Amino acid sequence: MKSIHKHSGDSSIRTARRKDFLLFMLPSLIALMLVLAIPLAYSLITSFFDTNLKYQGLGEFRGLQNYIEVLKDTYFTESVLTTLKFTVCVVVLEFVVGLVIALLLNNIYKARNFFFTIIIVPMMITPIAVGLIWRLLLHSDLGIVNYLLSLIGISGKAWLADSSLALGTVMFIDIWQNVPYMVLVILAGLVTLPTEPYEAAAIDGASRTQSFFRLTVPMMMPTFSVVLLLRSITALKTYDLIFVLTRGGPGTTTEVISYHIYQQAFRYLEIGKASAMSYLLLLLIVPIAFLFIRISRSRTT
Repeated sequence: MKSIHKHSGDSSIRTARRKDFLLFMLPSLIALMLVLAIPLAYSLITSFFDTNLKYQGLGEFRGLQNYIEVLKDTYFTESVLTTLKFTVCVVVLEFVVGLVIALLLNNIYKARNFFFTIIIVPMMITPIAVGLIWRLLLHSDLGIVNYLLSLIGISGKAWLADSSLALGTVMFIDIWQNVPYMVLVILAGLVTLPTEPYEAAAIDGASRTQSFFRLTVPMMMPTFSVVLLLRSITALKTYDLIFVLTRGGPGTTTEVISYHIYQQAFRYLEIGKASAMSYLLLLLIVPIAFLFIRISRSRTT
């Protein structure tokens, strides 16, 4: 009887705690609905209409016609390819460079905080400020980069105006800013790894390379999956750097999908098509997210 009463008492306490939790979460849920859910629902609705900022109301219902026209638009497909190229390059390079720096910092004990502080400075600067700083540094006539190159006999380049250099230059700036994020997350994972497996491997005669691939990589795989997923999503949505540095130019060389959506919505005022593009971008992101989640779960089980 005592156990029954105890069990019922515990369940009533849990129910009360659940109610309190939901009560405290209610304001946040309402705010989320207002800030996120309602705009998402409205943009989904407008993606099926011929909505234009020149006219009032939703406009004429078009069904899937906006999506069909967007998929047939060569500028949209080019922007998707540019976005994928940009995302793959920056995420891979940021991960490799960030992993190397994190491994070095993990093995440094003296002045680690000093080096770490210097490394994370770019991450603390907003993308708009980063774009403005690098526009000045890379200016073809007044920039310090071309001036320093001229001192060693190399002619200056139009880094952001040359179609063969613009996308690579934007990638370099993005890598410069976001490598610290990779370092921060990977280093946080490295410092939490247990030391016993490494000690056992050293006793068995394993080299550092073997310990890295047989111990560090498997144990860090959940961290790697998370950091790669988050950076891939943010890279796919890159807009601010492109807006400040190149405005999608020269031509459409650096026009990523987010900037193309901005052009459709606020230059051509085609809100219906811009909404359709936004949901196609979402359909591009969701499979990538599920892929990384699946890889992470398979490694942890």
